[in-house]
Amino acid sequence: MEKDIDYLFEKKLLRKIPLDIEKVNSSIKIAEMKLTEAKNLFNAEFFSNALLSAYTSMFHASRALLYKEGVQEKSHYAVYMYIKEIFSDEIPKSLINSFNNYREMRHNVLYGEEAEVEKEDAENSILDAEDFLEEVKKILL
Repeated sequence: MEKDIDYLFEKKLLRKIPLDIEKVNSSIKIAEMKLTEAKNLFNAEFFSNALLSAYTSMFHASRALLYKEGVQEKSHYAVYMYIKEIFSDEIPKSLINSFNNYREMRHNVLYGEEAEVEKEDAENSILDAEDFLEEVKKILL
């Protein structure tokens, strides 16, 4: 069951903060670094770690949007829900859905029974992370 963002604010999984352009810029820089890291890990055939880094790139790109709106997150799910509710007219829904799918895959790799990620999944995560970051940068400009 999905919760709306009002509920997430109520439960303090999202909270209002003062706009901080340094946090916006820092999150974009981290997103770029994680994307580069994902590519390097992919080339070294560390597919699980490549997917984790690609997802982390998408997460930090998303955080940049939240910071630009004066919002701080306390969960990965809350970030996804905020992006889905607020930015679905600006970011293709397919990329938002991919962000959520990689969020779930990340959770399974880190905490579940899925330790291995297929080469194709890792490659797709990198391509999606590139597109996602590009879309976020368009919004921030």
